[in-house]
Amino acid sequence: MTELCGVQLRGPVLNGSGTYDAIAARRTFGDALLESFPFDAFVSKTITLAPRQGNPPPRLWETPAGLINSIGLPNKGLEGFLEHDLPKLAELPVPLIVSVMGFDPDELRRLVTEVGARDEVALIELNFSCPNVETGLIMGADPSETARAVEALRPLTEKPLIVKLTPNATDPAVVAASAEEAGADAVSLINTLKGMALHPRTHEPWLGGTTGGVSGPAIRAIALEQVHSVARRVQIPVIGMGGIQSGRDAADFLIAGATCIAVGTESFRDPAAGVRIAHGLATISRKEREFSPARSG
Repeated sequence: MTELCGVQLRGPVLNGSGTYDAIAARRTFGDALLESFPFDAFVSKTITLAPRQGNPPPRLWETPAGLINSIGLPNKGLEGFLEHDLPKLAELPVPLIVSVMGFDPDELRRLVTEVGARDEVALIELNFSCPNVETGLIMGADPSETARAVEALRPLTEKPLIVKLTPNATDPAVVAASAEEAGADAVSLINTLKGMALHPRTHEPWLGGTTGGVSGPAIRAIALEQVHSVARRVQIPVIGMGGIQSGRDAADFLIAGATCIAVGTESFRDPAAGVRIAHGLATISRKEREFSPARSG
């Protein structure tokens, strides 16, 4: 068992927001999905106040060791999510974490208030990777912006708040500490790194959104360092993610200080990656207990 902000989980393996469509998977696999659900808590796609179509295609580019996505957060908006998606996600056999993103403080306040009022929601993830339209600063990259946002949102709900950090901050550990001081219950990192690809013939940007987010094993070493740095700086739980493909990868993040880990790009290649990684992690943990110095001595 794993505890995350007072919520009991059967284990430490989550999904990265937007990397696993549980509703589509349920349509495909039926109730069999519920019997062997690949994650110990489920993080929804990030929702915004108004519906979004997302970025124009093409939206994906494969790199030698990962993926660049320029999806653009397509979603039904707050009202559409609450009416159509939330009842279906509430049927999952694990706690639900809803990810939200607002483009100004008023949007964030409404999102947190309405999502936090729903009993089906166990925790709220604050996706702070967008610019504040009032200041132009990326909320999750600037310590003062992060603190200001968390302080405004903390009184609006009793649900635990997870601040999702961008890896593009000058010092993510400082941002994490600011979030903790302002009332965040946990932090998650890393989000994707900014990247782009060129069309092989026209040499124009391949992605419809020009740039995108790099994910997958190419960013794992960077993610591991940032998780290690943040975990040494804060007392609240850290959810680590970035290129996790195996139980060994997951164990490394836990050793670096994460309480839980999240699987993202690997689920595109293997929809059951969460189960495989959890099994691998359990095997590693058992072997390390068997051969620990305390036992061998």
